[in-house]
Amino acid sequence: MENLIFSLNATIPIFLVMVIGYICKNLKLVDDSFVKTLNSFNYKVTLPVLLFKDIAEADFYSVWDTKYVLFCFFITLFCICAIWLLTGIFYKDKALIGEFVQASYRGSAAVLGIAFIQNIYGTSGMAPLMIIGTVPLYNIAAVIVLSFTGPESHGMSKDTIKKSIKGILTNPIIIGILLGMAVSLSRITFPVIITKTIGNISVLATPLALIGLGAGFEGKKALAKLKPTFVCSFIKLILQPAIFLPLAAYMGFREEKMVAILIMLGAPTTVSCYIMAKNTGHEGVLTSSVVVSTTFLSSITLTFWLYILKITGLI
Repeated sequence: MENLIFSLNATIPIFLVMVIGYICKNLKLVDDSFVKTLNSFNYKVTLPVLLFKDIAEADFYSVWDTKYVLFCFFITLFCICAIWLLTGIFYKDKALIGEFVQASYRGSAAVLGIAFIQNIYGTSGMAPLMIIGTVPLYNIAAVIVLSFTGPESHGMSKDTIKKSIKGILTNPIIIGILLGMAVSLSRITFPVIITKTIGNISVLATPLALIGLGAGFEGKKALAKLKPTFVCSFIKLILQPAIFLPLAAYMGFREEKMVAILIMLGAPTTVSCYIMAKNTGHEGVLTSSVVVSTTFLSSITLTFWLYILKITGLI
């Protein structure tokens, strides 16, 4: 019972804040324009500042783990390639392959990942190292997969490649992580005024991001493309963690590292998938359906996986 309570305490508060965002939207306290602005503000300001703060305040020389970063990178790469290969073989609707592949592998590593780890450990823990190993790959793979499988796709173009590289280099979250690494490596100490200012901004990241996710939740869209939505959600929330969490345990990862790996493998599909799909000419209905279904179902699956990790002594 103690382990179950631990798991529920780690997940339910996260989703209750999302529910508050959803209620606010339905009560007309916020509108679509506000949600769009809020999500942009979180992505460009509060989340990068939070990651910068946690990394800058850590002893990078003792925190950095090459084995861990490489594990996150290659597991993500394997999932992307395997899903794309198997989908290409078995999926008949070729127009939906790109959306299916992206929605199956690309989780909400930054937003929900940080929220969960903060809720359990009080800081973003190993989330920054996991993000280094996955988020750049997420973006590169999304551009490649969606460009090659779009309804009017003619493959990769120079403009697409340039846009992808620019997007990665200007990604606020990646910039926040790199700046935090630079400060930690150089052991720079900021004045109290600067430290408190950074802290005041960083504490906004998790609650605002969760409210934005809840307010942007569109339940009706989950009814579209039910069969591929179910398969995609199963891969994202159950199959990937079931295969690779035991491997992570075998590799010796524990505590914050294991929770970050769980988020990497089993977090709900990120909303940015929908934006990427629409911007590359895809319909976007399957993507939005998977975002909605995985966000809802992850309250159950993440609680289950945390419970398993807890009773096995991995966290």
